Amino acid sequence: MDLVRHLRYFIAVAEELHFGRAAGRLHMSQPPLSQRIQRLERELGVRLFDRSPREVTLTEAGRVLLPQARELLSRAETVLNLAAEVGTAATGVLRAGLPPELEGDTVAAVLAGFRQRRPRISLELRESTTAAQQEALAERRLDVGVLQLPFDLGNLTVGPVVHRPLGVLVAAAGPLAAQAEVLLADLGGHDLVTFPRAAAPARFDDILDTCARHGYHPPTVHQADGRSFAIGLVLSGTAVTFDPGAGPPHPDVVWRPLAGQPLAERMAVAWPRERHHPEVGAFALTVARLLEPAPALRPLPHSRPSSEFLAAPHGAADGV
Repeated sequence: MDLVRHLRYFIAVAEELHFGRAAGRLHMSQPPLSQRIQRLERELGVRLFDRSPREVTLTEAGRVLLPQARELLSRAETVLNLAAEVGTAATGVLRAGLPPELEGDTVAAVLAGFRQRRPRISLELRESTTAAQQEALAERRLDVGVLQLPFDLGNLTVGPVVHRPLGVLVAAAGPLAAQAEVLLADLGGHDLVTFPRAAAPARFDDILDTCARHGYHPPTVHQADGRSFAIGLVLSGTAVTFDPGAGPPHPDVVWRPLAGQPLAERMAVAWPRERHHPEVGAFALTVARLLEPAPALRPLPHSRPSSEFLAAPHGAADGV
């Protein structure tokens, strides 16, 4: 068990005394938060909260543990921050994570755009899922990342949030291709191909919940690591996959918008809250401008103001 992360969950619930509010503060859904608190209680061998339909209160054990948890969390973050500070001082490298869903042209543009803003800083890009990026940011193996929302905010600062409505890829020879736009309910009978749930659990669940609310209940949900596999299933005419429509992936596959835009790809640039790399602001603006050319700064609730990352050390956001 990641004790530091679970203590962070405990502190949030102890301060809010409400699982729903604590989940919102952590930018995660309530059931996983409840499960993680229960796991922490099992690991510690004590009950931390008294729960009733009307209120949540700290037990005596919870009241005793709370100040110690805050101190332990503060010390852990100090160690991580000092290690990161030493590492970034010794090298002019920014280590950044990008999600596998980004197109190759976009990855190349991120490199070129950042190089234009910061020619003396080497940008080291790593393809990584949201879950893996969260872990790497917590352990200071990454300096900044582009994560799929929703995710556990933890000790991260969230910068620009980009929003790309999703459409659907369908077989060009199928009946859905004849429609100008598609309702989610029109997809009935087709399997859904999507990313593995382990890559971004909250986002995966949100997509399936939205589909169900709009009348689409896929017979089978295929979890695909690679885009080629997803396109192969779409070509068979038995499946569909959601896509922002950046470009045709195959001549026999077409992209159609979803009526009412019920689904969207929301990505946030995030970095460690304390003692972050001085160039995270330049990277954040590079990504925001590339992914959403229109004004793209949509700050998350409870995150720091979007103006803060613009004032990153060493003029991280200049040159725009």
